[in-house]
Amino acid sequence: MKKLLLIIMFFNTALSTKALAQDYNQAKQRLHQFKMKDKFIPETGEINFRGLSKPQLQTKLNSLLNVAADDFIKVLNDGPTDKKFQESIVLGLTRFTPYYNDLDTEDRTRVCTYFEELMDDVGLESSGGELNKWMYGFDPTVKQ
Repeated sequence: MKKLLLIIMFFNTALSTKALAQDYNQAKQRLHQFKMKDKFIPETGEINFRGLSKPQLQTKLNSLLNVAADDFIKVLNDGPTDKKFQESIVLGLTRFTPYYNDLDTEDRTRVCTYFEELMDDVGLESSGGELNKWMYGFDPTVKQ
């Protein structure tokens, strides 16, 4: 009976590991697709975005988002945890800080929306308040 239980546990672990690897590969594929798309362009529909208030920043901001996607890929390769992804979000948003005052509220909201898209790509449910901290200077979900 113990041997049967060990065999079942072994196959269950093997199947879980294989499924996890497939999930990581799919997440990496979604992140690579994210990098390929043109960002900060005018959009209508579910996301209504008129375009950057300073269009000359589009190339630089696109690049910063692609670096953030690379950060997420690195986390996937190095053993992903929510904490590691949240640390990557902090790092990624820090790269946008020099441009913060050049972005209007709609632009900053769009930056956060792109980070939410990255989070969705890897199945991360929360930024740990980091998007709110960057956007508003504090996390409104935490009582002061």
